[in-house]
Amino acid sequence: MTTTPARPIEEPTTLLNGRTALVTGAAQGIGFAIARILSRHGASVVIADIDRAAAAKAAAEISATGGTASSVTMDVADEAQVQTGVDHAVATFGGLHVYVNNAGITRDASMRKMSLDQFRSVIDVHLQGAWLGTRAAANAMRETGGGSIVMISSTSGKTGIFGQTNYSAAKAGMVGLAKAAAKEVAKYGIRVNVIQPGLIRTAMTESLPADIWDQKLAEVPLGRAGEPDEVGKAVLFLASDLSSYVTGAVLEVHGGRFM
Repeated sequence: MTTTPARPIEEPTTLLNGRTALVTGAAQGIGFAIARILSRHGASVVIADIDRAAAAKAAAEISATGGTASSVTMDVADEAQVQTGVDHAVATFGGLHVYVNNAGITRDASMRKMSLDQFRSVIDVHLQGAWLGTRAAANAMRETGGGSIVMISSTSGKTGIFGQTNYSAAKAGMVGLAKAAAKEVAKYGIRVNVIQPGLIRTAMTESLPADIWDQKLAEVPLGRAGEPDEVGKAVLFLASDLSSYVTGAVLEVHGGRFM
């Protein structure tokens, strides 16, 4: 199978003009790609990340290319820090309209060898973090007349992956969380949706041994890995009015893998 280089970001639009978007885990990788695309389409973005320096650098990069960005230090598993991040977005840009639960970690091991701490830490970041963020964001969005919350789950939550009982459980849990939350907040004009990326080209995936990478790539009908910007474009759809009648949905961005 062949692979293709990163695809350029499309021409900017005004889809998100006047809106504020907070993206967690946005200092690098898929999170940064999401923030960059939302900015390019008119949003003021808040780069929220546990790494203070990296978050500030990412925000500066977006600002240097003509976007409007700020940064905030956030451990998504910490209730107070999540609330501080949301408050920062509202105080800095006048409201919150888009919230992307993207932050994540991995602590892979077979179930026999996985410690309870390894299990809990992944659940705390992905699932508890998404719950805390969704709750805080929804409360803020009620004040601005609605908004869009997007969960970045994974195909691991759909199929289960060997050595990832913690990660697969957390990512599956995000789907259930989104569907329940979507029912609770719909009356406030708030939509909650999920994206499940598949094999995406990032620093983490490109560090895989060549034989493992080739094995995964062989499972993709489109014949290539996805690019972070392609996840970002899916978030743009769910964040904007293009998806105004979409809530509680799961959008798979995986090139046909695990259909």
